[in-house]
Amino acid sequence: MRFMMLMIPKGYETAAPTALPTKELIAAMSKYNEDLMKSGVLLALEGLHPPSKANRLVFSGRKATVLDGPFAEAREAVGGYWLIQVKSKAEALEWAGRCPAQDGDVIELRQVQELTDFPAEDLPEFSPELRGVATR
Repeated sequence: MRFMMLMIPKGYETAAPTALPTKELIAAMSKYNEDLMKSGVLLALEGLHPPSKANRLVFSGRKATVLDGPFAEAREAVGGYWLIQVKSKAEALEWAGRCPAQDGDVIELRQVQELTDFPAEDLPEFSPELRGVATR
């Protein structure tokens, strides 16, 4: 099972474009990331620049309008993510609980949808072979 752990740092939605975590937090996160890697569950991870440097594309019909951040209506923002592969949701929750998050931070845990979650008859264009490749 694959899960995405979305880090939602407290106050990140209003962070300055040059905002960076403290050296102490970087060291703690580096150790946590190393533990994930050594355990073999880590598939990917990235930190994200703050919303003040972001863009949003708002669609109307098939046309997109580009909006520049920051976004006044945002109440929380994703600061980064981990993609992990584990045997169960309980294991994913256990890994998320080990994160050296700060007071008020949130980790949202979301299971990744796999092609195998959908009945084969709903996706006839995917052969069994392709379905196997697409779920790796």
